[in-house]
Amino acid sequence: MRATVIHGERDVRLEEAPEPQLIADTDAVVRVVAACVCGSDLWPYRGVTPTTEPHRIGHEFVGIVEQVGAAVSTVSPGEFVIAPFYFCDNTCVNCANGVSTSCLNGGWWGAVDRNGNFVDGAQGDRVRVPLADGTLVATPEIPTDDLIPSLLTLADVMGTGHHAAISAGVTAGSTVAVVGDGAVGLCGVLAAKRLGASRIVAMSRNDVRAAIAREFGATDIVAERGDEGVARLKEMFDGIGPDFVLECVGTKESMDQAIRSARPGGMVGYVGVPNGGPELPIRRLFNTNVGVNGGVAPVRGYIEELLPEVLSGAINPGLVFDLEVPLTEIAEAYAAMDERRATKVLVRP
Repeated sequence: MRATVIHGERDVRLEEAPEPQLIADTDAVVRVVAACVCGSDLWPYRGVTPTTEPHRIGHEFVGIVEQVGAAVSTVSPGEFVIAPFYFCDNTCVNCANGVSTSCLNGGWWGAVDRNGNFVDGAQGDRVRVPLADGTLVATPEIPTDDLIPSLLTLADVMGTGHHAAISAGVTAGSTVAVVGDGAVGLCGVLAAKRLGASRIVAMSRNDVRAAIAREFGATDIVAERGDEGVARLKEMFDGIGPDFVLECVGTKESMDQAIRSARPGGMVGYVGVPNGGPELPIRRLFNTNVGVNGGVAPVRGYIEELLPEVLSGAINPGLVFDLEVPLTEIAEAYAAMDERRATKVLVRP
């Protein structure tokens, strides 16, 4: 089969790889129907996260189950499934506490599992799925093609944007600002709207992304950054700032802006993968009573909640995909996102 391998900075290649096989009775093999490039994939692509040796990459996919191990009971061959960006048993104490990303038996796509067996990356033809019962979520029926982009967002970006809003505490009537206009930030806008926020500001300088933000429920667009962005938000919200700020980038600058923008007593929900040295200014947080909550999003726990709304058309997070390419053009998928020619790229084998 074919699989995407990153060799170094801006060096992503499609290569031949062994077909995945069932190793444990709890495994499944899934044929990938759609995958995508994540903003976090750009950190190694740009060389911010060093690549010490070539390795598989990609962590978001949906597909059709082809094989299951003898102990798998919740999914069957022929079913369409959503795979979160990690695998988990969904039964350990951490999963039960709502933090399935810290599953005691889980792990990551494109890495080695706890038994020393390699797990395929998502940007390829097929994937061996460990702990299939805990990891995979089957849809009630095979979805129509137009639903696949939105279903794919449940593997990561929609659940991650939702986690930012939940971590911040967004409720009906809240005022919210979203720092970051990538797919996660845009889904954060949608999540805030879904939770009933009364006013939502998307921080964006990109006309295409700003239009998606408006479609998702943003009431205002602010282009300013840094001190000017903070001042603009304060001005818009009675001189004190919004109730909640969603940080969806992961840099020192984005976290600084988020923390300084929230009103006294407000909360920052952060989900941006930390790169570029984000820091917490404890004295500022202490003086303003601003809280910070979030982290790697346990999206597996959100899929069942969000799935019915995707299937019904109540939410359409798939609008974040504004470019689609075949797997043979995976290098172009990375380049398009790196150069901000695309918000998020859908890849079909």
